[in-house]
Amino acid sequence: MTFNSDKAIFLQMADRLCDEILAGKYKDDDRIPSVREYAVLLEVNTNTAVKAYDELARANIIYNKRGLGYFVTPGAGEQILKERREDFLKRRLPELFREMRLLRLGIEDVVGTYQHLNV
Repeated sequence: MTFNSDKAIFLQMADRLCDEILAGKYKDDDRIPSVREYAVLLEVNTNTAVKAYDELARANIIYNKRGLGYFVTPGAGEQILKERREDFLKRRLPELFREMRLLRLGIEDVVGTYQHLNV
């Protein structure tokens, strides 16, 4: 995984795991890779992976079964989707519209590009 510098690595790891849940790779009560497995997969320090898993556990996205590993909390996908939609609509979309105004792009430009990309 390529990490960017605008966000802590453990948060990017947490986001990636959330992406995988949203994509259906992990469903409710599915076991996810161990902290060590995920650290090796993403080529990061195990302590960084621990922080990512702790963050997701605090957010009630995953839960730990002692001795068995981490699992996806039932309803986590819906929770992630709701939070990300709210973030998109409240934070990212207004910035997108601001930039569209500056560039004199209309919604029809965006729709046309969107339709072209989803052929």
